[in-house]
Amino acid sequence: MNKRSNRNFNPGGGAAGFSSDNRRGRSRRGRVRRRMRRICFLCICMAAIAALLFFPTHEHPNVSTQGDAESDLPSYLQERPADSAINIVNPPEGGRYEDNGLTDAMSETGGNSDSAGTPWYLLLVNRTHPLPDGWQEALTLTELDNGQSVDSRIYPSLQAMFEAMRSDGVYPIVASGFRTAEKQQSLMNEKIASFESQGYSAEQAKNEAEKWVAVPGTSEHQLGSAVDINADGIHSAGYQVYDWLDRHAHEYGFIRRYPEDKTEITGISNEPWHYRYVGEEAAAEIHRRGICLEEYLDAVSAAP
Repeated sequence: MNKRSNRNFNPGGGAAGFSSDNRRGRSRRGRVRRRMRRICFLCICMAAIAALLFFPTHEHPNVSTQGDAESDLPSYLQERPADSAINIVNPPEGGRYEDNGLTDAMSETGGNSDSAGTPWYLLLVNRTHPLPDGWQEALTLTELDNGQSVDSRIYPSLQAMFEAMRSDGVYPIVASGFRTAEKQQSLMNEKIASFESQGYSAEQAKNEAEKWVAVPGTSEHQLGSAVDINADGIHSAGYQVYDWLDRHAHEYGFIRRYPEDKTEITGISNEPWHYRYVGEEAAAEIHRRGICLEEYLDAVSAAP
């Protein structure tokens, strides 16, 4: 009887059988916990990938004074321009214009110009300088893959700039290009209605809306040579696109139209996504001197 009792006795305290069972139980629980942690980690990774694929984001700084409300919308939420008076053409196969006579036919001295002879690419459009009559009659647009359109004369330069950006690992989109007067008025009406729904009077709503949406006839988007350029939201972030444009856009004839420190002159707050084609010579000078288009045109007109 003593021998039987001694076989079951554990000098460290407790029965040997129970100690072995406890170790096996702790081992099983450890394996289960490790398995659950791996499953949770995989679920989190899959959720993050799904969010990137199905919910792309577009970064935009806040706008506090006059601007174009549609700049805050990604391209796939915007209406395609439609105007029977405007000739819309598609890019050639492969997306590149070669020497097809387009530049010669609508050269820097040809095409649209104002009464003072200012070439089309330097035409000033703002709150005090509305579009001249008949501007759209000779305007030819090139439709982009996402349904946005631009003046065909700027398409080769825009294309070259986008190719250079992609070569540097930055992936842009044209979020907004040409807009008809009807489209611009529609944006204005929507903004007025939004303010009225917040309790503003009709006059107050109109005044507030004009701080955010350009009055039809005074928006550069109606020119076709201004574009809102944003990140694709998947491969690049907004700040990467804006930084690249700020450093290199002038090399392709584009300028940042509404710099943060020129709001008092342009009447529009900082819009790092809004770029305007002005030709390489003017763009290089504007970039070098750190001025805006209004200042450049004043300097040109004052020159002997």
